[in-house]
Amino acid sequence: MFKLKKMSKKGQVFDQLSNLALGVAGLTIVAIVVFLIMANLGANTQVAADGNATAAVNTLTDAAADIPDWVPIVIITVIGGILIGLVAIFRGRR
Repeated sequence: MFKLKKMSKKGQVFDQLSNLALGVAGLTIVAIVVFLIMANLGANTQVAADGNATAAVNTLTDAAADIPDWVPIVIITVIGGILIGLVAIFRGRR
């Protein structure tokens, strides 16, 4: 079986916050790459010559532009979950 190592409260918070930071960094890198690809695709002469392709690229760019607005909400939710987990740990040690 697995043996769980016992962590202090500070260790658990640091571990969870570091995982959150890695996730946000990964999301940022992916979003930057997606925006760069869409910008290059929109500047492509074959895409610009086709009206349907241009409309599709513009629609995709507008949809992807909404993603950064949701990031702070996700971060606040995850931090709230971490705090609720800490409250459960404190309650369980009584």
